[in-house]
Amino acid sequence: MLGIDSLSQREIYKVVENITTGHFIDELDFLKHLIQEVVGYSDFQIIGGRIWMLNPEDLSYSIKYQYGNVQKIPENYKLYISDQPVLATLHEKRTSLNREDDPVLKSSGILVYSVTGAGEIYKLPSGKFYKYVMGFNANEILQSFYETLNIISSVATITLRSINNQDNIKIQKDIIKASEIQRSLLPEHYAEFYDYKIYGVCIPDSAVGGDYFDYFRNNADDEERFGIVISDAASKGLPAAIQALFVSGAIRMAQAFSPKISTMFARLNSLIYDTFPYERFVTLFYCELLPTSNRLVLFANAGHCSPIYYRVEKDETFELNPTGGLLGLVQHQKFNVENIVMRPGDILAIFTDGISEAQNKEGVPYGEARIVEMMKKHKHRSAKEISLLIIEDVQKHASSDSYNDDRTLVIVKRDPK
Repeated sequence: MLGIDSLSQREIYKVVENITTGHFIDELDFLKHLIQEVVGYSDFQIIGGRIWMLNPEDLSYSIKYQYGNVQKIPENYKLYISDQPVLATLHEKRTSLNREDDPVLKSSGILVYSVTGAGEIYKLPSGKFYKYVMGFNANEILQSFYETLNIISSVATITLRSINNQDNIKIQKDIIKASEIQRSLLPEHYAEFYDYKIYGVCIPDSAVGGDYFDYFRNNADDEERFGIVISDAASKGLPAAIQALFVSGAIRMAQAFSPKISTMFARLNSLIYDTFPYERFVTLFYCELLPTSNRLVLFANAGHCSPIYYRVEKDETFELNPTGGLLGLVQHQKFNVENIVMRPGDILAIFTDGISEAQNKEGVPYGEARIVEMMKKHKHRSAKEISLLIIEDVQKHASSDSYNDDRTLVIVKRDPK
């Protein structure tokens, strides 16, 4: 068994996203399904789960559902917020791990509890409270468990909001406006920087999407740099587009001050955490091409798909793995900056999971190996040709798939000698 510590944040997100896909009668029907699937997924190592629902009239939470290998709490049991102060702070923290002091819950064998909020946040005179609180039991409570619950909470909230989305006419008008804004912010596909050639493509699954890429040319401390960013928001449709626009604006503003990459990531993480109480996290990869004699490339990866670097001379490929967690998942995070040296003819493929995880009718994903195969096969072609050929190959592979995702790909190639 892999165990939760062996799963990356992005892998956990994809697992949770997959188990929340489907049609549900109402909110509780969905949450019950989520609890069952989470408890049944062995790598999470969660043995039991509960659903609590807010009672605004008396500031309490009533037990609505329990599942798993745990002793059951009496039906209709209530937890009063005045007796459980942690419930009053969930709107800020989203998730909390604590020792249990409620006598009824302790008698049910719950000594250490973990709760995470989901759904709408009610603004009451006494504070802000999630409509639902999910409690989970595990044999051992670790930091990775806390991060997993944050992901479960975020994906659950996104799904709950889509279940209740009834005002379709207004939403479609908003989507059209957002689509126009989003298209206006995307850069030209092609860019050049010294002997680098760059070509990017973004294909939203719907009118708007959560994928975003951009180029930045600036002078930091009189040293010319070329920045490339690609990101993927946790949500879908209009909420994801809003997050993408926010990230775009934040990075554009940051570029004016030429901050260190690690500083920019830390500040962006805090901004996303504070700004999006529902769809809180974003994956993002950023790199800077430097015109040094050895063509140094600096990069940081916040839980994004690992870009593939192809060293042509040695016929070797490397993945540029995450150097930090998902943006917005945890309030305070540190992000490391790594580097590679791009030699003449080398190629870098930066993409979102809509490329690597696009499935054919048999459910087989396109996969990183296919990207590598295409890079090697077309290594003598231009960045534009490689990019368009991969996109075309992905579209053919996934032409029969009923579920799609935004697809974004940026190819960076250094001119051969």
